[in-house]
Amino acid sequence: MELDLERCTVRSWRLDDMESLVRHANNRKVWRNLRDSFPHPYTLEDAEEWVTIAGAQDPEVNFAIAVDDVAVGGIGFELQTDVFRKSAEIGYWLGERFWGQGIMTEAVRAVTSFGFATLGFERIYAGVFSWNPGSARVLEKVGYEFEAKLRNAIYKEGHLLDEYIYATWPDRWQPDEVLVTPP
Repeated sequence: MELDLERCTVRSWRLDDMESLVRHANNRKVWRNLRDSFPHPYTLEDAEEWVTIAGAQDPEVNFAIAVDDVAVGGIGFELQTDVFRKSAEIGYWLGERFWGQGIMTEAVRAVTSFGFATLGFERIYAGVFSWNPGSARVLEKVGYEFEAKLRNAIYKEGHLLDEYIYATWPDRWQPDEVLVTPP
């Protein structure tokens, strides 16, 4: 999958992304806003494992965010199961050097549209750590609605944090035109 956007390209992960993945993911400021399953320090072995896993997914639901064809972040869905199978959780991260440039806003908008149009989701939601207001702003800018505050839901670095849940649905989504280029 490839989405060519104004500031970035959202595309499939490739083996040649591993060095740039390590360079941008091996950052404490990135890691502290993600689940503990995202390793820190982030090694070349971690990158190889991730690129292999992402490439084997069917349907493909995890993508690289590339600037000038260099992977600088990631975005994707965690598919839900059982009675929640029409829902997906969106997650994302971006190398610190690229923060504040509108890249993630553009990527979240495009990937959300892709999730509704191509993957058939009926609800897409995101969980935001309370100490990460930038992530909440991204979701609000593209039209996600605040649903809930889960008190003390997250334990990260010895701190209890609230989790803010944002969601959107196809009938409320205002998609930009998203062009998907086949692999």
